[in-house]
Amino acid sequence: MLYRHMKGCERELSILGFGCMRLPTNEDSSINEALAKKVIRHAIDCGVNYIDTAYPYHNGQSEPFVGRVLKDGYRERVNLATKLPSWLIGTREDMDKYLGEQLERLQTDHIDFYLVHGLNKTSWGKLEELGVREFLDEAVRDGRIKYAGFSFHDDIKTFKRIVDSYDWTFCQIQYNFMDEAFQAGTAGLHYAASKGLGVIAMEPLRGGLLSRDLPGLREIWSKAKFSVTPTEWGLRWVWNHPEITVVLSGMNTMDQVKENLRTAEEGLPESLSKEDLGLFSKIKSFYRKRMKIDCSGCGYCMPCPNGVDIPECFNRYNNAFAYDDADNAKRLYTMFLSKEGYASSCKKCGTCVKVCPQHIAIPEKLKEVADFFGK
Repeated sequence: MLYRHMKGCERELSILGFGCMRLPTNEDSSINEALAKKVIRHAIDCGVNYIDTAYPYHNGQSEPFVGRVLKDGYRERVNLATKLPSWLIGTREDMDKYLGEQLERLQTDHIDFYLVHGLNKTSWGKLEELGVREFLDEAVRDGRIKYAGFSFHDDIKTFKRIVDSYDWTFCQIQYNFMDEAFQAGTAGLHYAASKGLGVIAMEPLRGGLLSRDLPGLREIWSKAKFSVTPTEWGLRWVWNHPEITVVLSGMNTMDQVKENLRTAEEGLPESLSKEDLGLFSKIKSFYRKRMKIDCSGCGYCMPCPNGVDIPECFNRYNNAFAYDDADNAKRLYTMFLSKEGYASSCKKCGTCVKVCPQHIAIPEKLKEVADFFGK
């Protein structure tokens, strides 16, 4: 296992982190505890020392399970990360209440890496007013948490504002070779690093979508100088960035754990050649050709006078076709957009068309999206 240093942290962190959002499950969607315990402990035995969970994962069962699996001396061997459920916070007292509950669920007296979960411009503004900075200061001071960070889902402008709003140790962003310009993206990665923050990468394979064997994709990967899987290439691409400290992977089989552990042995920063990176350009082109709307996500069309989240509508619609994953795209469409942000809220005012650098007939395309996802 390779390790990287995060500024201000006592221990070096394994470049592979175990994400506990997609643990193996039974037919009734409950966690398959026997298998999950086996894969997590095997990962730890092989050098993984960063375990990430959160209050809502697996309908609230991930934290209690992780607390049980880290018994028998495993807790002392890992850096434990979980997250303040920001959407449930209504008062300053709620912050202490949920952290206290999480410490009990995880059967520990401290959280090593504590994140404010899923920040965006709205939630951060609310939490600032409620005193989240003072809460984090106090929790670090009294030892309930060691390091404060945040996970993020919004645009680069909001990301920079949040980075500059508190003395964070680290942040967690979605990052993979298809998401260089999505949310925080590469610009956010470099900005956070320039401010001394460690960066945890989530969704390195877009929830497994970049591991799929789509028609025509295998032919491109076959031209690689090393015969490795798309999963391995995807992880290597993220690890190639020296600003990344840990890459989280939601592993739910022993085969996945073993493959990722093997790949992590090669995950050195700046280890991919120009030839390797050129192959990624071809893979990106492959996915983009499958997309329905040539939207770059620049955001010039925003804000929409009627509240439509145009870039996100197009992003979810494109993902359904690029990765042959319509069901998941529909689930995420309803999860990440408010009803006001749906494509069906478009009034065809045409304001967006006048400013779109790609000259997209946005109202027409929004109708396509609305027809696909429903109202």
